[in-house]
Amino acid sequence: MESVILVRYEEIFLKGLNKHIFENKLIKNIKKRLADIAIFDVRKSQSRIYIESSDSDFDMQEAIIRLQTIFGIASVSPVTKIDSSFDSIKETSVRMIEDLILRKGYKTFKVEAKRADKSFPLNSPKICAELGAHILKSVPQLKVDVHNPDFIFFVEIREKTYLYSEIIPAAKGLPTGTGGLGTLLLSGGIDSPVAGWMIAKRGVQLEAVYFHSHPYTSDRAKDKVIKLARILSEWCIGIKLHVVPFTDIQLAINEKCPAEYLTIIMRRLMMRIAEKIALQNNSLGLITGEAIGQVASQTMESMLVTNDAVDLPVYRPLVGMDKNEVINLARKIGTYDTSILPYEDCCTIFVAKHPVTKPTLCKTIEYESVLNQDELIDEAIANTEVIEL
Repeated sequence: MESVILVRYEEIFLKGLNKHIFENKLIKNIKKRLADIAIFDVRKSQSRIYIESSDSDFDMQEAIIRLQTIFGIASVSPVTKIDSSFDSIKETSVRMIEDLILRKGYKTFKVEAKRADKSFPLNSPKICAELGAHILKSVPQLKVDVHNPDFIFFVEIREKTYLYSEIIPAAKGLPTGTGGLGTLLLSGGIDSPVAGWMIAKRGVQLEAVYFHSHPYTSDRAKDKVIKLARILSEWCIGIKLHVVPFTDIQLAINEKCPAEYLTIIMRRLMMRIAEKIALQNNSLGLITGEAIGQVASQTMESMLVTNDAVDLPVYRPLVGMDKNEVINLARKIGTYDTSILPYEDCCTIFVAKHPVTKPTLCKTIEYESVLNQDELIDEAIANTEVIEL
């Protein structure tokens, strides 16, 4: 008898002849995410992935917590693996269920069986009927409820037999690294980490760019963003954070450009810097946390002017969401409590009292033409700090 973790996926089934590429990438990500837990083996069999360890130090609960944050995994189950003898199945099932009742206090159950190994003498309905009868006889405090049981006891007969009672939901999506590389404009707010998470869920590996305006933004603000990037890295199997010094650029914009256009011009320079960093790293697009109408720089007119600054596509996964929807997702992925820490970011300084909400492209280009943009951008990129998380 061995303790094993069963890993299931969903979307990978739809990948046809490319399915093995996604499976192999998911296995690689699993190995990387669990590498520091213990010695273990990850194997693929019949469109399932099994994680097994004979190491006494293997922390199954910690492994399950980590597996829940790996994109591409739909659900996981801690399972008991035994030889496919029906006597062994009956004996082990009763022992597992007695332990389950002690821990959970369950009163009703049903059995569900899958027989992938057709050489096993009983078919699935027979397994359910005979094993259910044996459990009722051996554990008299239980009753069968096929419609709304307290728990379902699962039996899967494959090359071995796998017994379990829990199906724990995980992140779903596609394995990180199967969708190319994207560059996230990461602030210290609620929205951008959620936007990055949503794109990462589609298999995109993330890099992040943060604009830091020391001394107007403190080191605590920088540390906050590093913490947000670290949380994202747990979902993304690592992340590279580019910390861009932005003070000189903001001071130049504040000195030379009309006040109502400060924010939109600042956004355009941010996009240009992020695009240059993205192209240096073979990134295929930029990602922002913008949503239509949330603030002055997020009207459709503002987004149109912002998009004009770059050639790479700009992905805005939150574009049609309201704030409560974003907050709920931030709580789910673990970034909310960090995002609401009261440390300023560069977008909160040099803010106009009445920022333009419907900027025009021709005026924006005219107003920003007084800046020595190439020099400012090159200097900022040259002094960028790169942090690998």
